[in-house]
Amino acid sequence: MRTTTTKIWVEGTILAALAMVLSYIPLGIGSSYSISLGQIPLAIYALRRGPKAGLLAGLVWGLLHFPLGQVYFLSVAQVLIEYPLAFTFAGLTGVTAVKLQQALVKGEEQTVRGQIVSGVFIGVLARYFWHFIAGWIFWGEYAFGGMSPVVFSLVMNGASGLSTGICTVIVLIILYKKFPAIFVPKDAQIEFTTK
Repeated sequence: MRTTTTKIWVEGTILAALAMVLSYIPLGIGSSYSISLGQIPLAIYALRRGPKAGLLAGLVWGLLHFPLGQVYFLSVAQVLIEYPLAFTFAGLTGVTAVKLQQALVKGEEQTVRGQIVSGVFIGVLARYFWHFIAGWIFWGEYAFGGMSPVVFSLVMNGASGLSTGICTVIVLIILYKKFPAIFVPKDAQIEFTTK
């Protein structure tokens, strides 16, 4: 049991580090809009291991921003909301892990896709909710042309979250079609069928 638990946490740490590496790929316009490719490995991990492991890997991803100097600092509260809190909540993608794996076992392709889409958008919505809160409260003074801070944060974080979610879903659906076993850890000892 201890070996399996250690393996799960090591896997999560590696995928959180990969998420951080992918964050260096510039897919942003200005400082307010970007597509977060790091969401892809975190979503895969959360869908493999469930929400608890996903939340912890998200926390690691958020904390990795600090030693790597990828933190935009306005205040302590803003930093805590946008990094440890927001990235942790990205791990909620894993809430659909059990249903996804059950659908894989039964060979229910439509259900698998639905669980991937649902899980990804749950994680993205949870993460970007916190970015929205931080944008509204702390970044609102930087809104374009006197735009309301609420509207500015909703538009910019909504566009970033939607783009990140769509990109993540596309990649995960392609991976499911090519490598369905990626969503089932070998130590789970689940046999599944594909059509």
